[in-house]
Amino acid sequence: MTLRRQSTHRYHTFPTPPPKTPMEQSHQLGAPSDASSDVSEDDHEETPLPVRQLALLALLSLTEQTALNSISPYLPQMVESFPDIPETQTGLYVGILASSFALAQLSTNLLWGYLSDVVGRKPTMVLGTFMLMGCFVAFGFCKAYWQIIVVHVAMGMLNGNAAVVPTVLGEVTDRSNQSRAFTWLPVIYSLGGITGPAFGGLLVGKLTPTYPYLAPNLISAGLLLFSVVVVGIWFEETLESAHDDAHEAWIPEWLRNAWSKIWGSSEPRRNSWSSRWPRQGSRAVLEHDDEDDEEDDEAHAGEGQGLLHHASGLEGTDEDAKHGDEHTSWREILSRNTILVLLTYLVFQLSNISFNGLYPIFANADTPTGRDLSPSTIGVCLSAAGVATIIFQAFIFQHLKAQLGNLGSYRIALLGLAISMLLMPWIGYKDDKPLFGIGTGQAWLYAELIAVLVFKNICAITNCAPTHGTLGTLNGIAQSLSAAGRSIGPFVSGGLFTIAIDVRPKGEALAWGVFGGIAFLGWLGTMGIRNRGLESDDWVGTEDHPEDDEAEP
Repeated sequence: MTLRRQSTHRYHTFPTPPPKTPMEQSHQLGAPSDASSDVSEDDHEETPLPVRQLALLALLSLTEQTALNSISPYLPQMVESFPDIPETQTGLYVGILASSFALAQLSTNLLWGYLSDVVGRKPTMVLGTFMLMGCFVAFGFCKAYWQIIVVHVAMGMLNGNAAVVPTVLGEVTDRSNQSRAFTWLPVIYSLGGITGPAFGGLLVGKLTPTYPYLAPNLISAGLLLFSVVVVGIWFEETLESAHDDAHEAWIPEWLRNAWSKIWGSSEPRRNSWSSRWPRQGSRAVLEHDDEDDEEDDEAHAGEGQGLLHHASGLEGTDEDAKHGDEHTSWREILSRNTILVLLTYLVFQLSNISFNGLYPIFANADTPTGRDLSPSTIGVCLSAAGVATIIFQAFIFQHLKAQLGNLGSYRIALLGLAISMLLMPWIGYKDDKPLFGIGTGQAWLYAELIAVLVFKNICAITNCAPTHGTLGTLNGIAQSLSAAGRSIGPFVSGGLFTIAIDVRPKGEALAWGVFGGIAFLGWLGTMGIRNRGLESDDWVGTEDHPEDDEAEP
């Protein structure tokens, strides 16, 4: 028996599109269904939302996204201001900077995911956010390129929220209430895509001429400190086994006592949010009798809280049973659908981070390859696009998703990303003649930029986990693939844009076109994904039948 969970990923150095409703996870993705998986009408009763937990996660994500999104409007100008950077190679050095962050994140994602499985989600999130706060303070005082490289590497290595927050989101929601949760939570997250670029661009040079980029970084650090305090005091641990003796054996007793005084002690399992969900089959239900409770407790007594714990977390079973459970979990993770979803997700991240990195470089660069915009204008355009995206997401997206389904939305996301990248090089210039003689060329430039950004932002990102027990590790794998794509994209796109400066005419189309083509190939790859087990309860369509799937290894 497994509990359907939901996850989403939205952590990047450069401005990101708001998180969209992700695909539903399947407890047996790509595996044949049987009669035992059928659910009754009672299974469709909606589990009440844990409002406080979700609000605290929203606050944490809002402050972190605000901080991370505040960097991009001024980053090309900041890099260009360093005396050791050639003026015509700004794009390459900005790309190297973004790639260093992604590579650093790639090197520690699984470690952070494992740490959260050992000590709990809450302390891991608090620690990661606190260290990110310190990085932003240091970033504001950087006066050389090597310094911002060091700080960006530290941001990637020391902040584990990219791997932990999606897992926590999955643990506090289930299939019955995920539609409600992910209708409004992404809107709250999206505010970071508005506030971050706005104050990041507008506050440059406002505090001291010696450190012109200090003001936005101090604001970011203050917001992160606020979230550390609030989450540290009020967030409730969601990991079932966070207080098990098996996980605390390596911690000295004096440190455990000090920790319990600071964070408060809680009883094992009973105080875990994920252990409170009543379970029946593969769905969370609201009502079930005591006999079902006893059977469910027995069924889950040996479950590990992550794939990394399968070998050691099963007690009372023989060695063969342990190996069998571990083998089954890996087969579920490596199912046909999961591989296709992860591969297309990799393509999405590769193209998405390339767009996010190219936009400020393209907007800041001199004409004719760039559009010669100031950091404040770059930030305001991003914020305006964020406002329009929130409106779409709050009032339109959920109804559209119910018609298209999660998989249909995901396919449109990749196709839309490809189209938006192909449109960007054809944005006008500030001194162009206004279209139809209305307004000014500058106004049309801003309108076209915002329109393309909005079109690009209206996307859905998906990932899936076959079972609740593999959430922590599979999210780590997905984030590692994401970081791998993001480590390649910025470097290649920045290098292509540097080459494009000497190409006439429309040299800017080189970088945009390459990654637009990659996104299009990713869209073609989504055509092989089956939607069985991936759709939410509010979808009006029908799922694929088991016989439609290819044979699993």
